[in-house]
Amino acid sequence: MTSSRPYLVRAFNEWILDNDCTPYIVVDAGVQGVQVPTEHVSNGQIVLNISPGAVRGLVIGNGALEFSARFGGVPMQVFIPLQAVMAIYAKENGEGMVFGSEPGSPDPDGTSDKDDARQGGDERPSGRPTLKVVK
Repeated sequence: MTSSRPYLVRAFNEWILDNDCTPYIVVDAGVQGVQVPTEHVSNGQIVLNISPGAVRGLVIGNGALEFSARFGGVPMQVFIPLQAVMAIYAKENGEGMVFGSEPGSPDPDGTSDKDDARQGGDERPSGRPTLKVVK
């Protein structure tokens, strides 16, 4: 089956907007193909406001999320493979979803779940970014 992540990101984005809240995404900036303003990356992650007032031309496709926005007054085209989206949530109340790794998809360190099983290891790499709820 195809990944459910693009469908869930689209659905949560619409749900958050329908409830008059501001959708934010957490992105793993270390995933290959991610094009975000690197000066705003912290601990390998970046949090982006994807509300209609903050971005232009938002497209959430089946493979990537892209839009144009201004960062410090400088326009930029942002491109994010959907496997790099770690979470989507409403800024106002934190409601949303955190995504885990999907079976068969590569981990950020370049290995798959099958590689971990073959090597006998079931621990996650210690250098992998983590997500914390901050209130």
